[in-house]
Amino acid sequence: MPRRQKSKLRASEKRRQARGEAQGESVQATAAVEEESVSSTSSQSEDTTQSLPQAGSSSTSQGRRRAQATTITSTAVSCTRSDEASNSQDEDRANPCEGAYYTESAGEDPLTRKPSLLEQFILYKYKMKQPIMKEDMLKIVGPNYQDRFPEILKKASERIEIVFAVDLKEIDSTKQSYDLISKLKLPNNGRVRAGRGLPKTGLLMNILGMIFMKGNCAAEEDIWKFLGKMRVYPGRKHFIYGEPRKLITKDLVRLQYLEYRQVANSDPPRYEFLWGPKAQAETSKMKVLDFLAKVNDSIPSAFPSYYEEALQDQEEKVQTRAMVRASTIAKVIVPSRAMPQNIFPPLVKSVFCNPSDKKM
Repeated sequence: MPRRQKSKLRASEKRRQARGEAQGESVQATAAVEEESVSSTSSQSEDTTQSLPQAGSSSTSQGRRRAQATTITSTAVSCTRSDEASNSQDEDRANPCEGAYYTESAGEDPLTRKPSLLEQFILYKYKMKQPIMKEDMLKIVGPNYQDRFPEILKKASERIEIVFAVDLKEIDSTKQSYDLISKLKLPNNGRVRAGRGLPKTGLLMNILGMIFMKGNCAAEEDIWKFLGKMRVYPGRKHFIYGEPRKLITKDLVRLQYLEYRQVANSDPPRYEFLWGPKAQAETSKMKVLDFLAKVNDSIPSAFPSYYEEALQDQEEKVQTRAMVRASTIAKVIVPSRAMPQNIFPPLVKSVFCNPSDKKM
């Protein structure tokens, strides 16, 4: 064999080995991030459960709900860093995370595994801003389980909802395409910042819930203590939320979803959080309580003290809207009066009146 051809073969072999090592490192990195994401999601779910008073729901059902939450987004979230790091690289190059969406664990119950696979697929499509097509989801479910597709899709969407506060909705019935819609009108459909990424709505809904449960005003130290149980720390970049302090005290305040103010007469200065005008307009205490209750596999009325306050808030908003509507109608309707005699202007009179009538 010519020397030149041998050198080409050796170079090709070295490239293959390098690719193999890189893929191995990528798999290890993915596994490490998956472990972090799973524990973070678990902490988020468990901490929300601890925030609400126990009311009727069994520890078994809550444990099952938390266990479901721990499986959410493990692969989709783990790809966030990988995709961000490779944005400058060739888009045609294979992404090591993509293959994970089609891997299954042997021996696992199919009706447990299939919703998990579908979650990962849906979140990946959302993060990449790609359409979520029903035909693609059916491929993920597989031909043997297509008759159970509605049930599997329902489980997957519910488990995404309790972490990210987004709803899976059909946006085009003709094409049978879906999208994840944020429960609040945050920019970029919940991503807050421009570009790709996962929704920040779940974090905001948890903060709004914490403020609600702290008497509608929560000290900053209480908020960070709460978020610390979700492994969200000020000054430390989070793989979903970026730098949390900037997101919470700057971005969400600028967008008017949170109010961040200094506690009166505090020395040294301390700060507290309240609901901002946008949060007041786009959601309610009942909706936030409903979100927290779903995390606990329960219903809002199972938490009586918060439920009563949420009901009162709901009634007050209904009354306010009714008063505004009545005021608007009153301004539009003109009170009925006697018809004035000189109703026609001179020009109109000249059209309808016969000049010969004046001479007579």
